Amino acid sequence: MNGNDSLLKYNPQYPSISDLKRKAKQRMPKFAFDYLEGGCNDEVNLSRNETDFHKITLMPHYLRKLKGMDMSVDLFGHRYAAPIGISPIGLQGLMWPNAPEILAKAALRQNIPYILSTVSTSSIERIAEVSEGQAWFQLYHPTENSLRDDILRRLDAVQCPVLVVLVDVPSFGLRYREIKSGLSMPPRMTINNFLQAAIRPTWGIETLRVGIPEFATLKPYMSKDLNLSQLGKFMNSTFTGRVDMDKIAAIRDIWKGKLVIKGVVNEEDAEKVTAIGADGIIVSNHGGRQIDAGESTIKPLKGLVDKFGDKLKVMIDSGLRSGPDIGRALACGADFTFMGRPFMYGVGALGKKGGDHTIAILKLQLKQVMEQLGCETLEDFKECLIQE
Repeated sequence: MNGNDSLLKYNPQYPSISDLKRKAKQRMPKFAFDYLEGGCNDEVNLSRNETDFHKITLMPHYLRKLKGMDMSVDLFGHRYAAPIGISPIGLQGLMWPNAPEILAKAALRQNIPYILSTVSTSSIERIAEVSEGQAWFQLYHPTENSLRDDILRRLDAVQCPVLVVLVDVPSFGLRYREIKSGLSMPPRMTINNFLQAAIRPTWGIETLRVGIPEFATLKPYMSKDLNLSQLGKFMNSTFTGRVDMDKIAAIRDIWKGKLVIKGVVNEEDAEKVTAIGADGIIVSNHGGRQIDAGESTIKPLKGLVDKFGDKLKVMIDSGLRSGPDIGRALACGADFTFMGRPFMYGVGALGKKGGDHTIAILKLQLKQVMEQLGCETLEDFKECLIQE
């Protein structure tokens, strides 16, 4: 027996997120993998997100006595097994068939949160069913308040525990990989894309089995004869626009559950959402997919925690790829961490087993970091941060 046995029940051929990424690239059509991987413009901030995490160093305390370790965490009235959440990702079912349900089910089994995106490929109602009401929801704020109100009504009907309002997409990012592949707005399936799909038979067979992906949550609001060339116009007219404080305040008045604002990266915005009674923020730059000239997410985190950590939950997304990265974020004061791409690597590599396997990797890595540092609880990470 050894310390890695908890991982062996999944698939020891893929012990790291990097291994899953390599396998996923072999199984996903190029246009789908490029959509997952791409950042905006020259992808500088995409790279910066990861490299700035790697600059953070932690101090081990080897001579401490450890009575045991507990990586569970209380968040919004629920005790999660680990500070690991699955970020919302649009078009999940395009990248791997039925990915939203695979990940929502894995999150339920492993007792971590899964966030469904407005523009994902499973509906609010279906994900609420397979997650037994545990899934969170990320709202792309519609231009029409009537559509907003109906989505909130549907969320209330399934008793969604946490509403996440996205604020960092005032316009769709300029992502060159998507433009080349045809997955920008409006999307188009080119002959090259069909050829890419043809050489990925598992993806193709699974897509035929579960059906062509569509914006399932938004389907009730779309014309039945809407085609791909019209979809871009629908998305631009329905969701493009800035989410200002008036819109957030209106949601706070309507929504009685927990409210989180995603995309807050500065103290001015954090002050505003705190004032209207938000329960938390997710420090995020949309995975480097919206602004290339911006900061990495880990840079402003500690300052936001220091100033607002006693007023709301401060969480982080974008750039995390491993258990050590989770530890780095916790050492900087984060209450919780979310990841998107690593979970899609897992599903792309291993299909239905990919969600559980990715969670197992991250839990094992986080446990090993806690053992090395001498942390009994997640709070102990803060004592290990080496200040630059």
